[in-house]
Amino acid sequence: MHIEKNILDKVNEWLTPSFDKETQDQIVEMMTTSPKNLEESFYKNLEFGTGGMRGIMGVGTNRINKYTLGKNTQGLSDYLKKSFPDEQLKVVIAYDCRHNSDTLAKVVADVFSANGIKVYLFSEMRPTPELSFALKYLNCHAGIVLTASHNPPEYNGYKVYWQDGGQLVPPQDEEIIQVIENLKYSEIKFDANDSLIEYIDIAVDKAFINSTIENASFNTSAKAKENLKIVYTSLHGTSIKLVPNVLANAGYTDVNIVAEQAVPDGNFPTVKSPNPEEPEALTMALALSDKLNADIVFGTDPDSDRLGVAVRNNEGKMQLLNGNQTMVVMTHYLLEQWKKSGKINGKQFIGSTIVSTPMMLELASAYNVECKVGLTGFKWIAKFIKDFPDLQFIGGGEESFGYMVGDAVRDKDAVGAVLLMCEIAAQAKEKGSSVYEELQQIYVDYGFYKEHLISITKKGIEGANEIKQMMVDLRENPLSEINGQRVIMVEDYQNSTAKNLLTNETETLNIPKSDVLIYYLEDGSKICARPSGTEPKIKFYFSVNTKVMDISEIPYAEELLSSNIQQIIKEMQLN
Repeated sequence: MHIEKNILDKVNEWLTPSFDKETQDQIVEMMTTSPKNLEESFYKNLEFGTGGMRGIMGVGTNRINKYTLGKNTQGLSDYLKKSFPDEQLKVVIAYDCRHNSDTLAKVVADVFSANGIKVYLFSEMRPTPELSFALKYLNCHAGIVLTASHNPPEYNGYKVYWQDGGQLVPPQDEEIIQVIENLKYSEIKFDANDSLIEYIDIAVDKAFINSTIENASFNTSAKAKENLKIVYTSLHGTSIKLVPNVLANAGYTDVNIVAEQAVPDGNFPTVKSPNPEEPEALTMALALSDKLNADIVFGTDPDSDRLGVAVRNNEGKMQLLNGNQTMVVMTHYLLEQWKKSGKINGKQFIGSTIVSTPMMLELASAYNVECKVGLTGFKWIAKFIKDFPDLQFIGGGEESFGYMVGDAVRDKDAVGAVLLMCEIAAQAKEKGSSVYEELQQIYVDYGFYKEHLISITKKGIEGANEIKQMMVDLRENPLSEINGQRVIMVEDYQNSTAKNLLTNETETLNIPKSDVLIYYLEDGSKICARPSGTEPKIKFYFSVNTKVMDISEIPYAEELLSSNIQQIIKEMQLN
């Protein structure tokens, strides 16, 4: 097999004394037994995407290992010193349940300490939202969490947080990446200064639990809490460290944990994917809920930032809600609570993303608050909080099962979202309603929106090229009509343009550049194409809507909108 010279140059660098013998031995073995794997491991450098840097663990520049993460950390150390020249630098590090997360976290801590930076390192795995909270609580300059979220077991990752508790955003991200790219592996300082590494756990846990209860509790009666029957699964992840304690401290007593999935395990042995977006992931929790006749089911992903929810429908059967539905239910509830408390004065906002349901805009308008819409990823919602200090942030979410209540945490937070959904469910049950009925009433009041997502996986070098070509084709051969509806607007976030196809006028989009295309149809439908920033996938998002005058009309509307979505998919040849 022929391997390009630039790849061989990288391979040869990794065979120098800057790299340990075990690493060199693995490379030599790949050269003789698996040249294809060698090419995949070195053909590019791992890149920062929407959720930091994620990749398969192994040797090479395109893999997660002590050298790629060490280089990141050395670059970040250099950047911090330049950014805060006269301050004692402090960072906090957390990690999840994945294989090697604990050892990689220690490598990262070692490099920071070797650069004279004070490190707070969690003594055991902890949820990602606690890392965001701890960063501000401990007054740190930056934070790192070792996680690959819901990716398969062979993955790990590295997410960087800044002073405000949010993930890196422009201009820091590009500046730091430039520093990292200019580094040589031989410049990484691996020799730890253990006196600068302090282990943290219970004290920060208590502060985070108290903050969560304060932010996500809304005067639910003790009786209502006791009467809510909850089933919860951590899907072998980190949320088991906090969710049971949060619910117990908040007064929820009937919490039933899926025992088979309660033990943290990076193999995720009971699920195909530890992703609550996938219905299969909640199979065991749903079975337990039927056995116990529970009111609500929760499932969280490995690092506990995503939340899956199932509730009983009008026929008494458990029904999974999608991320847009849980976002709408939680946002509507928060807006109603703020309104009842007289706290809305036009200086508040909710947050969402360009691929999420347009229904968030309807809610904002109805409650006289702003809805700030950013690119995919909670770092953009966190950036809104930082960029608009005169506005109060109420809550916000995105379609990929993430939600953030208030601004104590600056990333999606399944711990706080679980408690908020319990408050909603307990209060609804107490008044003879349910979460499902509350959602249906929202549809009647604000319009029935239905969303659908298709993810197409394309792995490896060929896959990346195929995804790139699909986006090129969509740009060079734009659709003018879909499902009998004219395309009236095309937004291209890579070119920062919004073109009105009826008037031929083009406007500039004031959102950072990203490889995203959005089509708007004359009936209010919305179609978005976007390569994933964290997985080898291209994603297509569909949103359609119609008016319903009464809850009884929803089944018919559901059928109509489902048919519309399937027709759009067929015409775009995505099935």
